[in-house]
Amino acid sequence: MDSNAGDSNMVAAAAPARRRRRRPASATARPAHRGATVSGTIYRNLRDDIVSLRRKPGEPVIEKEVADAYGVSRTPVREAMLKLADEGLVEVFPQSGTFVARIPLSALPEAIAIRRALEEATVRYAAEQATGSQVARLRANLELQREMKEAGNFDGFHDADEAFHALLAEISGYPGFWAVTQQVKRQVDRYRHLTLPAAGRMDKALGEHAAIVEAVAARDPDRAVGELRHHLTDLQLGIADVQRSYPQYFTE
Repeated sequence: MDSNAGDSNMVAAAAPARRRRRRPASATARPAHRGATVSGTIYRNLRDDIVSLRRKPGEPVIEKEVADAYGVSRTPVREAMLKLADEGLVEVFPQSGTFVARIPLSALPEAIAIRRALEEATVRYAAEQATGSQVARLRANLELQREMKEAGNFDGFHDADEAFHALLAEISGYPGFWAVTQQVKRQVDRYRHLTLPAAGRMDKALGEHAAIVEAVAARDPDRAVGELRHHLTDLQLGIADVQRSYPQYFTE
């Protein structure tokens, strides 16, 4: 074998290993996506932490700590905070600091009603035209939900739940419905994260999802809408119980 060629092959083989070693093993601040602004990345990561309750309602968000974690000045952090404040996810008190906003009880019923109206249309369209392979994808998602439930993985179950509803929108032919729904349900998602540890809650949600899938598979739009309505109405009925369990996380 030509020695130069052998050296080149060794260099090529070693390159991926070197690239892997450059990646940090873990980091508090997640890296920015290619083409994303630093402010946008900070905003998305803080939003995800707040919605998932990794940052709890009422918890302080210290600009300097966030800026240091990302290795940036406070300017992009302030820009991200302003956007989060506009969405009602943080509250800024000039003399006290910035805090994760508590979940506004008054906003939940309306947000759930808007979501229900959008998703009832989505599931109707999905039931009218779902193909066999699309129904198979829904059933595969149900299996993922079961796996997350059995593992006691609340975040994983929530993500699989989100993927289920997004898939319904995709099957309907109107994926934009889910994009709009996401804009109105962030406070609802925070509340939903509190419901998952309740005994039987994941089992109940999984059963309701399965009923929706069977209606879609049967090409029965009215039944699909009814099952979806039941699923989201049940979510609204649990608000008072969750508030009693976590009163410090809510505000009137």
